[in-house]
Amino acid sequence: MSDQEQARPAEDRSPPEPGQTPSPQPSPPEPTTGERTSAPSGPEVEELEDRWRRALADLDNLRKRYARELPREREAERAKVAAAFLPVVDNLELALAHAGADDPGAIVSGVRAVRDQAVDVLRSLGYPRHEETGVPFHPEQHEVVSVVDEPGTAPGTVVQVLRPGYGEPGRQLRPAAVAVSGKQE
Repeated sequence: MSDQEQARPAEDRSPPEPGQTPSPQPSPPEPTTGERTSAPSGPEVEELEDRWRRALADLDNLRKRYARELPREREAERAKVAAAFLPVVDNLELALAHAGADDPGAIVSGVRAVRDQAVDVLRSLGYPRHEETGVPFHPEQHEVVSVVDEPGTAPGTVVQVLRPGYGEPGRQLRPAAVAVSGKQE
């Protein structure tokens, strides 16, 4: 028992006799503003407080470590992406070096090969190219820039891709700019 409970006089807890009304039980005294109810103390509480302080310190250390490592991780990812584009830049420089050649078809095919290489790099980074026609318009993948009357196609069908899109729905670099077929009368 606590000190307060021992100091209180014993209460009569015997059942009331027939015909008598039970006397109301006194409520425990309210603590005054200067008093504090005593919290459990002892080695268990001290151990819990110690564990709580250690957990807070661990969390603080984790935040600091994350703040130190974040710029390093960002720089590593930027370097990885830039390294993936280095062959594209090298091949563009080769195409420019051969720009004075007598065969313009070779330059066009060289530039096309470099473009294909850049598209492959984007695909390997998780952003495949989308330039399909004849598919239904999907607002997550397409951006309508014009509506055309195209006989023989259902309304809302992509009939022309003006600018290809890159990425999957919900994770895109940009949507494809398309022309779709309108209502036919």
